[in-house]
Amino acid sequence: MERMWGLLVCVGLCWQAGVVWAEALPMAARGSLLTERSPLYAQTAAHAPNSPSLFAGKSGNSLFRPMPVSIRVPSGLDQMLLGDIGPVGQLRALIAQAEAGAKGYDAVQYGADILPSGPPTTLTIAQIYAWIDDTPGQPHAIGRYQFIPPTLRRLVRRLGLSHEARCTPRIQDQLANILLHEAGLEQFLAGQLERQAFMNNLAKIWAGLPNDTGKSHYHGFAGNKATMTWARFDAQMALIFPG
Repeated sequence: MERMWGLLVCVGLCWQAGVVWAEALPMAARGSLLTERSPLYAQTAAHAPNSPSLFAGKSGNSLFRPMPVSIRVPSGLDQMLLGDIGPVGQLRALIAQAEAGAKGYDAVQYGADILPSGPPTTLTIAQIYAWIDDTPGQPHAIGRYQFIPPTLRRLVRRLGLSHEARCTPRIQDQLANILLHEAGLEQFLAGQLERQAFMNNLAKIWAGLPNDTGKSHYHGFAGNKATMTWARFDAQMALIFPG
């Protein structure tokens, strides 16, 4: 059973966390925080606490404006999560550069032959789920953080989102914050997890990010590869989280 992080159910939120486009867009592959490098398709995402969230596509960049979140966090961390341009918001933007293309929150996996009925941010969770169910055999990674279906469904359940909620930027950010928590954000900010270890954890979730080998944690699986170098990733993390 997944450990709870004091999540608050936010009425009117727009995203179910297991169906968003993790298969859509550039190098957006999300994996578990397990140490072994197993291919995304081998993960039992529907039941694993840290199931794949993002699925790799091609390369691409995207800057996105982080939105407030409804997750309850320890004193001090809340302001970092709530700020549009705070450290955590900057971290989400960095991840988006590795995962999403120019369409950002409205990105869909480049390999999807049949696109959803509209931009992701205009669709409800139910509409995204319907698109996924009606178009088997193609990638479905979606949104700024390229959520794949199993991860999207899991995160949506965790936030207690209505299937009628729209997949807005705020909701996408909230879902991404859960993944950051699972990667060890709290421990990292408290000085209990070294930056390199935290970065490696992030790379296990988002295939567009490199691990300390310089490659994607899922390099070679389903076309995944890192979309930025380790040197750039490390330099940006040092700027966002100095000291």
